[in-house]
Amino acid sequence: MSLPKNLLNKLIDFRRQLHQFPELSGNENITSKAIADFIAPTKPTEVIDGLGGNGIAFLYNTNSPGPTVLLRADMDALPIQELNSFNHKSTVLGVAHLCGHDGHSAILAGVAHSLNQISLSKGKVVLLFQPAEETGQGAAAVIADPKFGNIKPDYAFALHNLPGYKKGDIFLRNSTFASASTGLIANIKGLSSHAAHPEDGNNPDRALAQMILGLNYIANEKGAFNDFALLTVIHAKLGEVAFGTTPGNATLMATLRTYLDSDMGKLKKMVENHISAVCKEHKLTHSVTYVEEFLATINNEDCVNLIKTAAIELGLNYQSLERPFRWSEDFGHFTQISKAALFGVGSGVNHPNLHNEDYDFPDDIIEPSIATFMRIIEKLLS
Repeated sequence: MSLPKNLLNKLIDFRRQLHQFPELSGNENITSKAIADFIAPTKPTEVIDGLGGNGIAFLYNTNSPGPTVLLRADMDALPIQELNSFNHKSTVLGVAHLCGHDGHSAILAGVAHSLNQISLSKGKVVLLFQPAEETGQGAAAVIADPKFGNIKPDYAFALHNLPGYKKGDIFLRNSTFASASTGLIANIKGLSSHAAHPEDGNNPDRALAQMILGLNYIANEKGAFNDFALLTVIHAKLGEVAFGTTPGNATLMATLRTYLDSDMGKLKKMVENHISAVCKEHKLTHSVTYVEEFLATINNEDCVNLIKTAAIELGLNYQSLERPFRWSEDFGHFTQISKAALFGVGSGVNHPNLHNEDYDFPDDIIEPSIATFMRIIEKLLS
């Protein structure tokens, strides 16, 4: 299907409006309101707002028995200063849509404005605009919200734009599409002392160095995991800038990534054991906490085949990915409660990468993305 020119132009303008006024995870108030206003003319059967925070869902019910098909778009921005100079650049200092969630939201808004072009005979469509994807909290919060019980899907689909891949092509994968990941924070406690008498304290400096070296080896123990595992030390801090004092505490942070949730459990255990052993050796106390936890996004084969069929019927090129992506997506929570699949749409081989300061969503892929979603809906509900 091709979009009416005036609708496509409206969607591009809307996408750029969202880009100008980005909001961080958990603060998507203006964004949610703008989406609600834009979709209101489509007269959804029901609107559920405040889902998992600032999430908002639009229901289109045929009033005939059938499956519930949920399409999801994320809508939060990143805490990064944009370097672009075009007219629709971010107006918010230090915050920008550098992952394309403005484009994902515009695509789903386009689906809302296109549903009247197809005939549905059963079930219902749910268009979910989800908050807080970047922190890994949004999907879980939406699903845990009691209001979600009214729209729990039989099928769920989402897409992500993919810089570095041919523009407009569809990218698919059975099983794991995006990795599990989590942030680890280890707080280590020793005893500070006057720097002239370090023997009176317990400086965690050698323990911190030992931990970092050990962590860099853990993920390379290939026999310990069923598939890919990666650990990246991203921050380390020892004491304070005080030349008269020996440090009494340290902090170590790392990001853990695996293709399988089961391997994430193993990796966490190995890391915790290593930190505990080092602290015991140096007579230190410690605590370990995890933040921004993402499940692996495990695609359902039937859903992947449905996306492939849609691409073929629309004349879109599609490719099957050999390996999962190392980055994470909290859509993994939806793959655990329904038949679900996340797919990619190429943003262009030479397009700036996600989270880069000069990234901007390519408006060219709005139309084929809407067409793919619409064909999926037709296949399941016509």
